Amino acid sequence: MTSSNQNSVTSDIPLRLQQLRHAMREHGIDAYLIPSADPHLSEYLPERWQGRQHYSGFTGSVGTLIVTNDFAGLWVDSRYWAQAEQQLAGSGIQMMKIATAASTLHLDWLAANLSARQVVGVDGAVLGLANARALQAALDPQGIRLTTKQDLLEQVWLDRPELPGTSIYQHAAPFATVSRSKKIADLRQQLLEKKATCHFISTVDDIAWLFDLRGADVSYNPVFVAHALITLESANLFVVLAKIPAELAAALAEDGISLRPYEQAADALASLANDACLLLDPRRITLGFKQAIPDQVRIIEAINPTVLSKSIKSAEEAQYVRDSMEQDGAALCEFFSWFENSLGTEEITELTIDQKITAARARQPHFICASFGTIAGFNANGAMPHYRATPESHARISGNGLLLIDSGGQYLNGTTDITRVAAVGNVSAEQKRDFTLVLKGMIALSRMQFPRGTYSTVLDTAARAPIWAEGINYGHGTGHGVGYFLNVHEGPQSISCMAIPDQHMVMQAGMITSNEPGIYRPGKWGVRIENLMLCVPAVNTEFGEYLKFETLTLCPIDTRCLDLALLREDELNWLNDYHASVLQRLAPHVNGTALAWLQQRTTAVEK
Repeated sequence: MTSSNQNSVTSDIPLRLQQLRHAMREHGIDAYLIPSADPHLSEYLPERWQGRQHYSGFTGSVGTLIVTNDFAGLWVDSRYWAQAEQQLAGSGIQMMKIATAASTLHLDWLAANLSARQVVGVDGAVLGLANARALQAALDPQGIRLTTKQDLLEQVWLDRPELPGTSIYQHAAPFATVSRSKKIADLRQQLLEKKATCHFISTVDDIAWLFDLRGADVSYNPVFVAHALITLESANLFVVLAKIPAELAAALAEDGISLRPYEQAADALASLANDACLLLDPRRITLGFKQAIPDQVRIIEAINPTVLSKSIKSAEEAQYVRDSMEQDGAALCEFFSWFENSLGTEEITELTIDQKITAARARQPHFICASFGTIAGFNANGAMPHYRATPESHARISGNGLLLIDSGGQYLNGTTDITRVAAVGNVSAEQKRDFTLVLKGMIALSRMQFPRGTYSTVLDTAARAPIWAEGINYGHGTGHGVGYFLNVHEGPQSISCMAIPDQHMVMQAGMITSNEPGIYRPGKWGVRIENLMLCVPAVNTEFGEYLKFETLTLCPIDTRCLDLALLREDELNWLNDYHASVLQRLAPHVNGTALAWLQQRTTAVEK
């Protein structure tokens, strides 16, 4: 591990907090809350809304910062504890550990540590409506006031980035298999069924999907910042107009879509007729937009219909995703053959892994960009699920141990996400045991057959059972939904026993979900094995319809890391069958050293 140098980042944090506290006193605010959020409640944020990172120095994707006159705390879940401890050192900010990203412990802290008539401030433009209600419910019984009108960051963040200005482009046929006109017509039919006359959408992946448009306003996800207001007669897209090329603007106009300036979205809501009936999703709209709606407008609160529609891939989309998996698998064969042949003969670091794996993907057809920042963690670094190597802090790949690589690509015909663990030198018996337990969990979920109507949250225990049986656990969910050339993390399904189930988390045929159990030994090593799976019909019996999973990801699993004594015959058969399929699907796409590597790593194993 090279020496870490956070001084350049953390040295600025005390001054930034001092400036923020000065603004808080000016506005009579006793505690200011900075969430990891933007007006679209996105997972990945444009630079303009990276306020939590700017005022804490913590670069993880999830966390909540609270600042008072004499305290600053960052609430993070177990995925980020090691990272936060390192990045907050010397900043004066205390790490506050929580169990999961959905925790509300920061609300409990505010209620317990502020007095009646004190004031909590937060920018309502980036505070989710559901979160605002939870915050209000925590503060009201204590007599603590909440103000959401001040964006203090706009006052004190003098070099705050502007709105992103990258061009927007059309996701065109053949990969866009359904026209935007058809999607909008289907959405209007769903509005009629709910007796709504209009619908407001802020979530950027829903908008990109609905209008068959893509952009590059945030890293890794091909989306753009925009809002949409759909009525039974009109479709309005609120966007920075300069980002729409003239030819695309004409095509949108031909499809009946009106382009309006990005900043006019709230005004459009405020101008709704008194007899309007607006459908909105309280989990996917901010308090600021809710406050813009006239009191006379009737509101129906329900999940965005587009969330459900885009989660279920069509047969045509599923086939394109299979094609993208072959492209991605071929790139990985190229990468791993280079890695194994170069190990010990040239210097390889965790940063090299990211460069080489992205370069291999870039040589594949239809590749656009990585689908998230590559996680390459050697030995102890692999024990941090969301570890990111930096030029200041990274490991050299040498000696003995395990290298965990979690990576993915955005292709015009699909989104990939895969984790593999590679042997480096000698692998210990303890490491092989952990690797095999994780594989057993991954196989168990891969082979699941379950009744239609099963909640995704229920399936989590299948992957954990072999790991729990040994008194071991992991602190993240086992599976997340994946978009179609869209967000690598997509709802509504979540294979996680920590998620609170609701009616929309039922698994349905056409959903693509990750399968990624893990074991993490802090300071030692980490193991995670991940494939993407497509939910497909299984059988019909006297007890009803059943669903199962088709494994989509195509890449060998390193059998050098196995403790074969721990695998049952049926598990070993699954692994050998999987490798036979990987070889058959990928061999036509590779040659030379990559083909030789593929053939070697898919050789059947026996006890």
